[in-house]
This record gives sequence, structure tokens and C-alpha cells, in this order.
Amino acid sequence: MSASAARNLFISLSSTTAIQALVTMISLTVSVMAPTLARELELDVTTIGIYASISYIGAMIGSLLSGGFVQRYGPIRVSQSIMCVCALGLLICLGNHWVWFLISAFICGLGYGPATPASSQLLARHVPSQYLSLGFSVKQTGVPLGGILAGLLVPWLLVWFNWQTSMLVLALFVVALGAGLQKWRREFDTNLEPNANLFKGNFLSSLKLVLTHPKLKLIAIATFFFSATQQCYIYFLVTFLETDLGWVTQQAGIALAIVGISAVAGRILWGVVADATGQSNALIILLAFVMAGITILTGFVDSDWSTYRIFVLCACFGATGAAWNGIYLAEITRTVQDKDVSRATGGGLFVTFFGVVVGPPAFGLIVTLTNSFQAAYLFLGSATLLIGMILLLSLTSSKEKS
Repeated sequence: MSASAARNLFISLSSTTAIQALVTMISLTVSVMAPTLARELELDVTTIGIYASISYIGAMIGSLLSGGFVQRYGPIRVSQSIMCVCALGLLICLGNHWVWFLISAFICGLGYGPATPASSQLLARHVPSQYLSLGFSVKQTGVPLGGILAGLLVPWLLVWFNWQTSMLVLALFVVALGAGLQKWRREFDTNLEPNANLFKGNFLSSLKLVLTHPKLKLIAIATFFFSATQQCYIYFLVTFLETDLGWVTQQAGIALAIVGISAVAGRILWGVVADATGQSNALIILLAFVMAGITILTGFVDSDWSTYRIFVLCACFGATGAAWNGIYLAEITRTVQDKDVSRATGGGLFVTFFGVVVGPPAFGLIVTLTNSFQAAYLFLGSATLLIGMILLLSLTSSKEKS
């Protein structure tokens, strides 16, 4: 690899990872603040599932529309724009009423959705094909890094400031870093299509591209369950530890950060394994089974569990249940033509994000009806186990036919 190619690879990987981390941090801010916000707004903490659901409705729409915007304006310009949109969404919460929080959720999701399609288009140009899974897994470490930032930064901001000022600080921080991307725009926003459709012919074509593809259809559907499990675990972790086990926000925030730290390591590890073995689909199935087992085990956590054991459980989930994403995105990029990467990624993520729309509200409803987080974790893990078995049967069948 030439020095110029190595430089471009470093810039594209570091910038896309940072962008992903920042928009993820914004999307998790309200969930980390949930107990504080519930007390001040007199709401049930399980309503965080509704916030997550609305946020990912926005993300679904944003991901489907992203392909045309990336083709016309370029991945850097789109990334700058979505960082501003996410910051605006967070600022809307300052209206201090639950209605504003619902609007905030949608706008933050609208900004979050295009982050991955934009970065995928950029990485497809600069990551060597033999390291595609590793490259995308490194970039996807931005998601757990965002969780780490949210888990560590937000609780301590709440110690120093009220929640309104904390949100203002986070929003300004994200906008400032988005402005810093400007120096790379002319160099990396190349091969643009000024006449690319933004709305007409763009919305459903991305979804159709994935759901009619024989190699991507089933795995895209499986990510509906994976994302539901991953996000329910992350979104409700702080609330579960505080309300059921009596932990303080800062201690629960550390648990969330541990999920993020282990997910960073897990994504890089599994990316290396996927590239070395060439068995991405088999690896995703393995992670599905482990994810299901850990989620079911979480259903048996109670106050008798030590802090150490719970931290270990969080680490295990992060390294598996939050580590499949990069392999999946690399598989999309590897399967479609270069010009269709952002569009196919947007279509695949539409299905993935739909799992987050359905999952958290269903999880919260189970908690409300049963007055038990344990029942919700058992249901969630069982659903993930079922889809893992379906994927395994499909892979076995396809090998027998070949």
C-alpha cells in the first residue's frame, strides 16, 4: 500500500469512526438520563422504550433516503449535516415537555440513520478488499465508543450541571467537531452525481435492493432480531440496574461503558476472524447463539449477584451481542457493486433499525405487564435463539445444495 493510500485509509477510518461515536452518544443521552428525566417529568422509566422506538423510525427513514444524498453531496458533507441534525434533536429536549422529547427522538434518529451508509460509501473506496470485515468492524467500534462516551460522560455532566445544560454542552460539542471535518470535504467528496434522486425513486429502491438479493435477504431479516436484542440490552441496562438492583447512576453508567469497551474489542476481533476465515455468515450465526444465551442468563440476575459478576456479564454481551454489525456491513459491501454500497447499506439498515423500533417498546411492555425485567430478558433471548436456529438451517441447506 502506498503512503497516499495508507493516509486516505487512516483518515477515512478515523473520521467515520468518530462520527459514528458522536451520533451514537447523542442517541443514547436520553436513555442514560432516563431515571433523572423520569423523576423531573413524572414519567415511568420504561417509557424510554417509546423514545428509542420513535428515534429509530427516524433512523429508518434517514437510512433509506441516505443513498441519494450521499451520491449527490458526498459522504463528508452528509456526515457534517447529520451531526448538526442530531445536535438540533437534542436541543429540542430543552422544551421540557414529553412532547418535545418525542420530536427530539425522531430528529435524532433522522440524523443517526445516514451515518453508516455515508461511511460505507467512503470506506468502500479506501479499505482493501481483503481487510473489508476488519475495516468495517473498526469503523463500527464507533457505536460502542459512543456508548462508552454516554455511559461515562453523561452521568458526570449530571453531577456538575442540570440535565438541560448537560444537553446543551453535548450538542455544541458535536457541532464543533462536525465543522472540523470541512478540511477533508474537497478531497474525499469525489465522484459525485449532481442529478442523483433525493426522494423520487430513492426511498424504496434501497430496500428492494436488499430484500430481493438472494444472499442478503435472510441475514438482513435476522438483523431485525439482533438489533432489537442489542438495543434493548443497552437502552434498559442503566434503568434495570438502578430500579431492580438499587445501583446509583454512576455505577450503572460504568456497566454500560463496559458493554461498550468489550464491544470495541469484540468487533475488531471478529472482523479479523471473518477476514481470515472467509466465513462471515457462519460467524454471525455463532454470535447469534452466544448473544441469545447471555441475554437469557441476564434474566436470572438478581440482587444476590455481585457487582463483579454483573460487570463480567456486561462484558460478555458487549463482545458478542454488540459485535456482529461490522461483519454484516462488510458482507453488504462485498456483495453489491461499488456504486450501490450506500444505497444497499441504507436498505439493509432499514430492516435492522426496524428491530429497534419494535424491540424496546415490546420489552418495556413486558416489563410493565409482568413487573419484571427478568421476563423481558428471557423473551428477548428466546427470540434471538430462534432466528439463530433459522440461520443455521439455511446455511446448512445451502451447503448441501452446493
